Amino acid sequence: MSKLDIFRKEWLEVVFADKNKAYGAYQLRKGSANNTTKALLYGSVVFLILFFSPKIYSLIKGAIPEEEKLKAQEVVLSPPPPVNPETPPPPPVEPPPPKVDQVKMPPPIVKPDIEVQDEPPTVEKLKEADPGQKDIKGDPTADIVIAEPVGEGPKREAAVAVDDNKVYDFVSIEKVPEFPGGMSKFYAFLQKTMKYPPMAQENNVQGKVWLSFVVERNGELTDIVVTRGLGSGTDEEAKRVLKASPRWVPGIQNGKPVRVKYNININFTLQ
Repeated sequence: MSKLDIFRKEWLEVVFADKNKAYGAYQLRKGSANNTTKALLYGSVVFLILFFSPKIYSLIKGAIPEEEKLKAQEVVLSPPPPVNPETPPPPPVEPPPPKVDQVKMPPPIVKPDIEVQDEPPTVEKLKEADPGQKDIKGDPTADIVIAEPVGEGPKREAAVAVDDNKVYDFVSIEKVPEFPGGMSKFYAFLQKTMKYPPMAQENNVQGKVWLSFVVERNGELTDIVVTRGLGSGTDEEAKRVLKASPRWVPGIQNGKPVRVKYNININFTLQ
């Protein structure tokens, strides 16, 4: 069976037989094929013009002769003024006197005793003055000057200021706080001080109570909080034991004691 093509003109005549063919639908269907072909053709032409317009523009631009061209200009630098060899160089600038007296410290050179002319300064003299390349009388009113390396050489790292009120995490500081004598002493303190709550004994409650607290700069424990508890009086007993703890050795950051947050767990076990 052949495929039925309802867009053929024969079908159009059958559909509009004995009807008003001057009506717009008949005219639109009759000229739809021509209109579609024209639209496709016009659209293809516009697309090709837009697609090749950059290439056409470059060809047209290249065909236009350039009236002015840039030319490289040679820059002539004037020679420096001649140097008079008879002109003496400027005298070196002497640095200001130091705040503390300075004594000459000769470099260590092995010589016979009879050829030694400069005696090294004694220990008592070095307690009053700093060693240097020559003897300089100090000025007590002078400012203290710290010489820095010049250029891209190694420089002193700036000291990091420590915020006294900041609470540091114990994994990010130089020295973590600890119980006096170490953690073995701390567990011994817990075993001696902790009392099993009667309610927890009756209900056979066992497990770990997790707490967090802050070790202050003086070693005192503050901000004791139960982060995960067991109930039946174990949470309160764990906080009571930590409050009764002696002062810890505080944490150190940049050589100074700081506040450090510490996490710990206390195990409740019935025997």
